Amino acid sequence: MEVTVIKSNRKTMAIQVDFNQNVTVRAPYSVSEKYIEEFLKKNEAWINKKLEEIAEKKKHIKPKASEKMTFEQIRELADKACVTIPARVEYFAKIIGVTYERITIRNQKTRWGSCSSKGNLNFNCLLMLAPPEVLDYVVVHELCHRKQMNHSKAFWAEVEKVCPDYKAAKKWLKEEGSQLI
Repeated sequence: MEVTVIKSNRKTMAIQVDFNQNVTVRAPYSVSEKYIEEFLKKNEAWINKKLEEIAEKKKHIKPKASEKMTFEQIRELADKACVTIPARVEYFAKIIGVTYERITIRNQKTRWGSCSSKGNLNFNCLLMLAPPEVLDYVVVHELCHRKQMNHSKAFWAEVEKVCPDYKAAKKWLKEEGSQLI
């Protein structure tokens, strides 16, 4: 295991394991190399546990779309989205009891979906790489804006009626979605 040591004017030592599985020890200037080695040995189990957790997370993450996907792959994803997403919108619109206008599928860099005041819905084609329950959450989220054009408690209550476990999907987008967008 390769370890980077960064010394600074700090008073305590700390170990950091980042998502690329780099191990860094941050230590005060006064700490010896021998003490740092002892500190690493003492915390070896914790470090290995973190490395295993990150390796496991990485198994479930799809490649970052913008880096790995060709134009043709994104076009295929958009074509698939043009069939799948309107069907999900139609299904959930009936359940929620709302209407909508146009549905647009795009390859966006910052948004999963949006709803205009006129009822036009926009969705990111990269949603096709997310788990189905996450796609459904985004569809429900945007359709609920047809009732509440905000993120008030009333809005979230509408979302929860249709997606009782919406918080898990929201969490997935926050934690894993950046790997796709």
